[in-house]
Amino acid sequence: MALHTLLHKSRYSVSVCGLFIKRGLAHRSYQETFRFVDLQESLTKYPKLIPPNDDSLKFGKVMTDHMLEVPWNNVTGWGSPTISPYHPLPLDPAAKCLHYALELFEGTKAYCGDDKKIRMFRPTDNCQRMHDSATRIALPTFDIEELRLCLHRFVEVEKNWVPDQPGFSLYIRPTMIGTEPSLGVDQSAEALLYVIASPVGPYFPTGMKPVSLLADPKYVRAWPGGSGNCKLGPNYGPTVMIQKEAVSKGYQQVLWLFGEEHYITECGTMNMFVYLKDSQGQAELVTPPLSQGTILPGVVRRSLLELAESFGNIKVSQRPITMAELVQALNDNRLIECFGAGTACVVCPVEKIFYKGEELLLPPIPKMDLSAPAHSADPLFLKFYKILNDIYYGRQASSWAEIVCDA
Repeated sequence: MALHTLLHKSRYSVSVCGLFIKRGLAHRSYQETFRFVDLQESLTKYPKLIPPNDDSLKFGKVMTDHMLEVPWNNVTGWGSPTISPYHPLPLDPAAKCLHYALELFEGTKAYCGDDKKIRMFRPTDNCQRMHDSATRIALPTFDIEELRLCLHRFVEVEKNWVPDQPGFSLYIRPTMIGTEPSLGVDQSAEALLYVIASPVGPYFPTGMKPVSLLADPKYVRAWPGGSGNCKLGPNYGPTVMIQKEAVSKGYQQVLWLFGEEHYITECGTMNMFVYLKDSQGQAELVTPPLSQGTILPGVVRRSLLELAESFGNIKVSQRPITMAELVQALNDNRLIECFGAGTACVVCPVEKIFYKGEELLLPPIPKMDLSAPAHSADPLFLKFYKILNDIYYGRQASSWAEIVCDA
């Protein structure tokens, strides 16, 4: 009797050639999402040596013992999540991600608090953004809660890799790639979602230092109708050359502008904030809006906006802002401070901007004590930095920080 007939006639299972096969396996329904309850684990028998928490710990250079993987194909959908020892990917040279940049990624962190509990910061927001990026690049979507649960478990497995010193953290990199071996420019019939992690040291190991920016309108990072609001690999590769040019001219980052009006968009890979006094003398925190699709909806960005709203004494605006407005505010002594914000640095103040052949010197940055509690006299960016770090490390209770496990 044919195999498919046996499977069809058996109510539960059959034995074929010594294999025990559950009924329905050959006709598995399409799985719209993976499930945390199906997670399988095969942990390493040869753990790596965990590096010391010191200045030698460079960003993204050392990977943890394990990785999380979930395969997908367009016939059966999502497979089961697995946590296994870190390993190279068996990738076909014709895989679409290698030719057409069908690739997206996320970035979040886990922190070991002063109370020796490991926390993640707003991971649901990262899962949602990853889902939205997948939609934009025609990779498979999933239930974001299932990914959040899988991330929690992955961090728990790797908890020994979460540094236990202030300023240190475990950087977590969820990624999805189109893996179908085909040179056709179309949707990938196969994909892989995987997660790796790397312990990282403080972004400012010797104290917070302001950055200088090159603002050259001939280079554009994103445009309306594009994909600048998604965390896609192809958004980042083309920025490397301009970043090198900025460094060669003595500047550390690029201030990305758009259009003839030179609208401010982002700062390096960070969201950009301008703190100034408006024409009526009211303090206003301005960041470019998400409505045009040119701005990445940063998790830290959202958090800073919500914190500023909670202060009650700041006008919070998500609106377009041009270099002309920034220059005018600077000339009128209405510009208070500028800073970038993102997962890596939390916040990073800006001290000068090279624009149209002129170096704009922003208001001076006062001496900063990062170890002192947040104070009303602190610059706004420093207040943000201290509050978020207190949340990261459990010194300030917040629903934004999800406890994963004990260290």
